[in-house]
Amino acid sequence: MRKPYQPPKSEIKLTPILHALSDPNRLRIVQCLATRKEQTCSYYQKLNVSKSTLSHHIKVLREAGIIKLRIEGTQHYYSLRLEELEELFPGLLPSIINIDEQLF
Repeated sequence: MRKPYQPPKSEIKLTPILHALSDPNRLRIVQCLATRKEQTCSYYQKLNVSKSTLSHHIKVLREAGIIKLRIEGTQHYYSLRLEELEELFPGLLPSIINIDEQLF
């Protein structure tokens, strides 16, 4: 099985990141990852979205370069690319992580 696409640091652009962060569910995923370091998809079932919708949100975040994937056996673990994004866009993710959820 081939590994899903995630852009190298040199290919991460601001426009796809802003698009990915335009959805409240994706913002919640980013905020959850900020407090938990690394999670599997099953952790996000509390968002009350279908598995296919959750997979879509994860894919958008991954392809934008916001999260990265690590595969271990059959488990898929996701984490934020904090250091890389901070180098490219200083202050962007900390600002997003600290937004009050009521403002979504």
